[in-house]
Order: sequence, then structure tokens, then C-alpha cells
Amino acid sequence: MIMNVTAIIPAYNEEKHIGNVLSAVCSVDLIDQIIVVSDGSTDNTVDIAKSFDIDVIELNKNCGKGFAMKTGLYNARSSTILFLDADLKGLEPNHVENLLIPVYLDKVDMTLGILNSGRSATDLAQKITPFLTGQRAIKRYILDDVLDNQWCDDFGIELMLTRCAREKKLRILEVPLKNVSHAMKEEKMGLTRGVAARFKMYWEIAREFNKK
Repeated sequence: MIMNVTAIIPAYNEEKHIGNVLSAVCSVDLIDQIIVVSDGSTDNTVDIAKSFDIDVIELNKNCGKGFAMKTGLYNARSSTILFLDADLKGLEPNHVENLLIPVYLDKVDMTLGILNSGRSATDLAQKITPFLTGQRAIKRYILDDVLDNQWCDDFGIELMLTRCAREKKLRILEVPLKNVSHAMKEEKMGLTRGVAARFKMYWEIAREFNKK
């Protein structure tokens, strides 16, 4: 099976997790370009990413998840785009393939990866708000259509992408990612900084939700 796929992975201080994510993604033959966009990381995220045979883009400061994704998109060569978070736990090559194949077969225009059976907190969040997942495959032309006039540079990006897909009446498929979870902000940053980062994320999502 030959696809034309670029995987874009925005990352901010993910030295503990990005290696495992990249190991899984690099094992998928369907992908011919992998881009990690370091969103102003100050840890070893960049060095770990560069140890793989992939493209690594370093932003000088933290510009937001959506901005990092947009930067990756501007450097992508492919007709199908795969977005993945850098802090996933339990990601395996078959999870990635399950996201890509329905788009390749033209059964859908976009897949949403729903974390499943990984841990109760992330499972519940995904069940309540599956449209906020950072794991998705989507046809490039759809992204190009919204890139310059509707794009969101922060954590509201997932909501924006899903809203645009629904407005365009695209075919969307939710794909369970069994035994996959992600690291909580409180685990990565400590309780105080993690809670602050979580509320900032919620605020950015709410701001995007209130846009008309």
C-alpha cells in the first residue's frame, strides 16, 4: 500500500515521551515524512527527535500548539496529514495505521483517534469530548482551505478543525486507540504549573468554542 502521508508532531518539553511516539511512527511504512515541531522546548526534546531520521523544526519561543501544527503543515510534502501528540503512552504502529487506512481508502475525509482503555481520566475525557483529540488523519486539501483564514494557533485548534469539518459536511470516523493514553499536565509539570497550564488550555478551547 502506497500512501502520501506526512506525520506532524507538535512538541513542548516532551523529552520523556517523544522517543516512544517516534519509535512507533517511524515503524509505519505508510508514512513518508515525519515532522516534529518543537514549540520552544527547553529540555532535550529536540535532541531526541534529531536522533531519528526525520525533519525537526525548532521554534525559538512557545507559540502555541496550533501554531506548531501550522508550521509543520507549511513544511509538509504530502496529500494526507497525520497529527499526533508528543506525550502519548502506549502508541503502537497499528494504531497509526488504523488512523490512516480509512482516509487512504477514501472511506472518510478525517479520522479522530479516541484514547481507549489507557487510563480512566483520559478515557473519560475522550468519551465526553472526542472532537478535542489531537490524534487525527485528514486530507491535506481540507487543511489548506482553512489554513489562512480560520486557523487557530493555540489549544483551540482541535475544536476548530472538527467544527470546520462538520461545516463542510465531511465524512468523519472515530477510531479507538486501545491501550493508549497520554501524560497529564500535572505529571509533566508538577501540580501547580500543571493546573495552571490545564486552565490555560481550557480557556483557549472555550475562546475558540465561542467564536462564530
